[in-house]
Amino acid sequence: MAMNNILGLFAHSPLKPLQKHSEKVTECSDLLIPFFQTTFSKDWEQAEEKRLAISQCEREADSLKREIRLKLPRGLFLPIDRTDLLELVTQQDKLANYAKDIAGRMIGRQFGIPEEMQDEFLHYVKRSLDAIHQAHRVIEEMDKLLETGFKGRELKLVNDMIQELDSIEDDTDQMQIKLRKMLYTIESRYNPIDVMFLYKIIEWVGVLADQAQRVGSRIELMLARS
Repeated sequence: MAMNNILGLFAHSPLKPLQKHSEKVTECSDLLIPFFQTTFSKDWEQAEEKRLAISQCEREADSLKREIRLKLPRGLFLPIDRTDLLELVTQQDKLANYAKDIAGRMIGRQFGIPEEMQDEFLHYVKRSLDAIHQAHRVIEEMDKLLETGFKGRELKLVNDMIQELDSIEDDTDQMQIKLRKMLYTIESRYNPIDVMFLYKIIEWVGVLADQAQRVGSRIELMLARS
């Protein structure tokens, strides 16, 4: 992206580049659904193609992150501290990194989720992605919040959205507990290393929701300082 283009985005709205990055991160994370679906059928060749797509998307998100870091004008007047904006971008970007890491680790071991756990596991992945989508919705809403001077009804709406994000993350915690119990009942069928790998995969997917919640917490902190 050319310098004048990124400055144009900031001139139109200082949050537009942040929103564009959030959109790319969300797109990257969503690719985990088709990725896991291919692993369920043990089609590792197709799974590798999905992993490559996730990696490419993560690189694009990383490029947008660098653009923001390098070109966010220092003299830009904002009710939000420049350092807070840059930290929010860093927290967002970790979501794409985690998605890439999850796919890479699955491909590296080529050991899939047991069939009797697949439906519940996919539901768990989707709920974790719900947290990422909710964080993205909060980012998208911040333009209106900026227009209102970070106060009034719009501020309450954003705070309510962040509370909903916390609720989604709580759901994933409960789903993670359920999946661990399911795995515990069948773990004797597998060698211990594979079992530990499955427990880790369950944990890593939960990290997506945890990280989305951290994005929400970072926004909450920014609003408290505004």
